[in-house]
Amino acid sequence: MKVLPRSAFGQTVLLIGFLLFINQVVSYISFALYVIEPNQQQINQLLAKQIRVVFIDLNDASLSPKMAEAFHHETGIGVYREEDALRLGLASAGYYPYRSEQMSELLGGPAEVRISQGDEYLFWIRPPQAPNLWVKIPLMGLEEANFSPLIFFLGIIGVLSVAGGWVFVRQLNRPLKSLQRAAVEVGRGNFPEPLTEHGTSEIMAVTQAFNHMSKGIKHLENDRNLLMAGISHDLRTPLTRIRLATEMMSELDDFLKEGIENDIDDMNNIIDQFIDYLRNGSKDQAELGDLNLLVAEVLNVETPADRHIVFTANDCPEIPLRYVAIKRALANLVQNALRYTQGDIEVITGHDKNYAYFIVSDEGEGIPDSDIDRLFQPFTQGDKARGTEGSGLGLAIIKRIVDSHGGSVELSNKEAGGLQAKVYLPLKS
Repeated sequence: MKVLPRSAFGQTVLLIGFLLFINQVVSYISFALYVIEPNQQQINQLLAKQIRVVFIDLNDASLSPKMAEAFHHETGIGVYREEDALRLGLASAGYYPYRSEQMSELLGGPAEVRISQGDEYLFWIRPPQAPNLWVKIPLMGLEEANFSPLIFFLGIIGVLSVAGGWVFVRQLNRPLKSLQRAAVEVGRGNFPEPLTEHGTSEIMAVTQAFNHMSKGIKHLENDRNLLMAGISHDLRTPLTRIRLATEMMSELDDFLKEGIENDIDDMNNIIDQFIDYLRNGSKDQAELGDLNLLVAEVLNVETPADRHIVFTANDCPEIPLRYVAIKRALANLVQNALRYTQGDIEVITGHDKNYAYFIVSDEGEGIPDSDIDRLFQPFTQGDKARGTEGSGLGLAIIKRIVDSHGGSVELSNKEAGGLQAKVYLPLKS
């Protein structure tokens, strides 16, 4: 399971959040050390001084009643035996070890500090001068430190900072997203309009370089198409003259005439394959269509009278299709299956998660697993078991068409024998 984000956007936001968290922790600790701790020390020193004043009239670890009453009347400080102190609120007071240690150092002996909150904020202190007595000291305007508002405001600042960083990084990455989408389109054979050059200077430089690259690739594509169109036109002209010449041959040369005509047909088919490979239907606009209907149309045309193809049409939603291009890809698969097997041929459609698919399988000899990947390269033919006819562009044409749809094509050998081709097409453009 991947925990850390892989994208630059996610990593940047995570880094901002982490640095902000460290900053908040350091701020919290600094506040505690330089604000809260000195304040507590001052309060403890004040309390220690008051304890010393209370026991100025100390005599045999006891305090005169008049002195105690006077202090209580003037300052609210009371001195009580433990049973009286428990009755007056000591039982509900909380023990504070850290304050007790500090008070022990200030008073020069073991002291115990307890604090209770109610209508008044009361310190209960058992001093080393009179271990059998408890001194109650009220402090007005002092409440138990409540760090909830501090933590709340620090949290708000953190959330706002991360949100601001998220917006900033998203704006920074927006040109990269546009660049990614444009690169995918160029990879599929489409050439979008030049991207707007905006963002940081580095991103603008990359965008400008991409626009130049896309423009150059588009020119090369146009030159290649023009060259292929010229070559195919120039080749068809002498082929036509040769076909006319064969028509004038005598009946004695019929065996030669038939061979020449077959060669001419093969050459025309090869030229058509070259043109199909270059065209690949990428200029057609994708429109929502019924894959089952498309497959039925292709099988109706491509199925010979003496052969039978089993078509299993499963439920499949409408998907964006370049209709002519996908028909050409399916027709090539069906023709290959018909050419390389005399057994049953099966075509299946369906959908799975984000993709629709169609499968063409036969009962032929199959091909070695090591040769499957290279068969999608132009001018690559299968082994002898599958024949060596044609120019080796059939599967390359299919792959270019499927890639232009954002899909994928897979070849695999069936366990019972034969070859299976499965084409995935995205449900959304």
